[in-house]
Amino acid sequence: MNIGFFDSGLGGLLVLKAVAKALPQYDYIYYGDTANLPYGDKSEEQIYELTKKAIGELFARDCLLVIVACNTASAESIRKLQDTYLKEEFPDRKILGVIVPTVEEMIDTGCKRAVLIATKRTVDSGKYGRELEKLDDSIELVEVATPELVPLIELGEDEVAQSAALKVLERETREGDVVILGCTHYILLKDVLQKHFASSVTIISQDEVIPKKLSQYLTKHTEIAEKLSNTGKREIVLTKHRPDYDRLTAEFLGGVYMPE
Repeated sequence: MNIGFFDSGLGGLLVLKAVAKALPQYDYIYYGDTANLPYGDKSEEQIYELTKKAIGELFARDCLLVIVACNTASAESIRKLQDTYLKEEFPDRKILGVIVPTVEEMIDTGCKRAVLIATKRTVDSGKYGRELEKLDDSIELVEVATPELVPLIELGEDEVAQSAALKVLERETREGDVVILGCTHYILLKDVLQKHFASSVTIISQDEVIPKKLSQYLTKHTEIAEKLSNTGKREIVLTKHRPDYDRLTAEFLGGVYMPE
């Protein structure tokens, strides 16, 4: 059986690239809902229905475990899907998000203050704050919506996105803060941000968090790991063909565009 990854666009591919590098033996299928990106400006109900459809597609492609590599979907839909859809229709499958592992990583830094940049839907959901409060209510969390970044990154305007992110973080951060890149698209900003702030802040990026956390999860849950196939297969499914993604899928995973 396969490990599935779902995101609305480019960001999830960046996470999968890192996971496949760390755990190359497993078979992976990526489902990118490029026809409906971005998710950050959609309603809660729209996000739920789109996420449910994507997970159903991955389960139909023999995925035992699905990683929702979309912070907006993780914030809005995962708990509901786990409590209803999964229990009622796929009790033998698993859905995991990216928010709780990221919060755990933040706590492990020992920081006293963190700045989250994310989509408007992720910030408005309050999911990061709620999960942090469950685990450590002593950390101050500043949440800043940066809805302009995903469209810029998807258009390949990385330098403009970097400048916009730097402007926000220079205003919001203090010495010793942790910065959480709360959208997988923002992985492409990581190196520039880290170079700019040097050691004054710590950057948490989900391409570093998720491979480590998934490895720990599979080590703990051997009953799942033992069912996963080990042929090193990579498959990419997009809901709308994006020619610019053809190069990325080939470069990242050796994959090809698989039409619906």
